Amino acid sequence: MRKRVADVWYSARYLLVGAVTGFVSLFLLPVMVVLLLVARPSALRWLHDWAHRERLRVAGFTGAPIPEPAPPERLWDARRELAWLAVHGLTGSVVGILGVALPASAINAVLVPAYWWAVPEDDPVTSPYPVTSWLGAAFMPLVALGYALLSLWFTPWLGRLQSRWSRALLSPPAGARLALRVAELTASRAAALEAHGAELRRIERDLHDGTQNKLVAVAMHLGIVERALRRDPAVALPMVLKAQDAVSDALSGLRGVVRSIYPPVLAERGLDGAVAGLIASCGVPCGLSVENLRRAPAAVESAAYFVVAEALTNIAKHSGATRGEVHLSAPGDLLLEIRDNGHGGADEEAGTGRTGIRRRVTAFDGTMTLDSPAGGPTTLRVTLPLGS
Repeated sequence: MRKRVADVWYSARYLLVGAVTGFVSLFLLPVMVVLLLVARPSALRWLHDWAHRERLRVAGFTGAPIPEPAPPERLWDARRELAWLAVHGLTGSVVGILGVALPASAINAVLVPAYWWAVPEDDPVTSPYPVTSWLGAAFMPLVALGYALLSLWFTPWLGRLQSRWSRALLSPPAGARLALRVAELTASRAAALEAHGAELRRIERDLHDGTQNKLVAVAMHLGIVERALRRDPAVALPMVLKAQDAVSDALSGLRGVVRSIYPPVLAERGLDGAVAGLIASCGVPCGLSVENLRRAPAAVESAAYFVVAEALTNIAKHSGATRGEVHLSAPGDLLLEIRDNGHGGADEEAGTGRTGIRRRVTAFDGTMTLDSPAGGPTTLRVTLPLGS
C-alpha cells in the first residue's frame, strides 16, 4: 500500500507538471508554425530544446532515458518533435488535470466536514453532492475513500500513458536509434575500459600503500627478532609477539583489498543481505525494501553493491538527511532506487563519487538518473541489465 501511495504521489506530480507543459505546448503550437515559416533554424532549435526538457522529464519519471537525436537541420528531421508538440498541447493539460483531480478530490472530501458550514447556503459545497447538513458531511469520508481507491489505479495509469506516448513520439526513428546505439556501445566500452583501469589502479595503490608497507614492517620485525635471538634469546619473545601482530595487521589489510574486489558477503547472503549490512553501518537511518529480487551474475551484483555503498556514503557525508530508503527490485532488469530526505541540490559534476557510479553503471550498459531538486528530496535510480 505504501508503494501504491508513493506511485500516486509521483504520478500526480508528473501529471501536474505535464498539465503546465501541455498549456505551454498548446500556446507554442501556432507560434511554432509561424516561426517555422519566418525563422526556421531558430524555431527548430527552440523546438528541439523544448522537446529535450520533456525527454528529461519522462526519463526522471520512468527511470529510463530517451535517446537524444541530433538537433534537426530540416523540417523533416523535426517531424516527430512537431507531432509530440501537437499531441501534448492538445491532450497534456486534460490528462494532467484528470490525473491530479482524483487525489485532490479525496483530500477535499476529507476536509469538507471542517468547512462546509462556512460556505454560503446558496452556493453549498458539491463534492459530489451538495453538502447542506452535518449528516451529509458525515458521509464525506466515505466519498474520500472512494476517490482515493480510484486514484490508486487511475492516476498512475494516466502517468504511464502520458510517458509512453511521449517516449514513442520523442524517440528517434529506427535508423537514427541504430546509430545512437552504436555510439552508446562505443561509449560503454570506453567506460568499461576506464572503470577497469581505475579499479586496477586502486587495487595497485591499496596493495602498494597498505599491504606492502605492512609486509615490509613484518620483515623488519623478523630481522630484529633474528638479531635478538643471536644476542639475547630471552628478550626475543616480545619482538616475536610484535611481529605476529604485524602479520595479523597485514592479513587484515589484504582481506580488505579482497573485499573491495568482490565482497564475500554477496556470495554468502546475496545482494539484499549485503545491502542490509551496508545500511546497518550507515550513519543515517535507512530502510530497505525488496521486490521480486533474484540472483544476478556476480559482476552485476558486485556493481550494484558498490553503487549502493557509494550512494549511502554520499547520503551520510553530504545530504544532511535524517532518513534514507533503498529499494531493490528485478521486474526485468535490476533496479536500484536510493532516496533521502536531505537538502537536495546534488550535482554530478561537483565530485567524483557520482561520476564513478555512472562510469560503473555505463560499463554494464545500464542507466542512471539523479533527481535532486534544491530543497530535496534526492532520488538516485540505477538500472543494470541482467541478460536472459
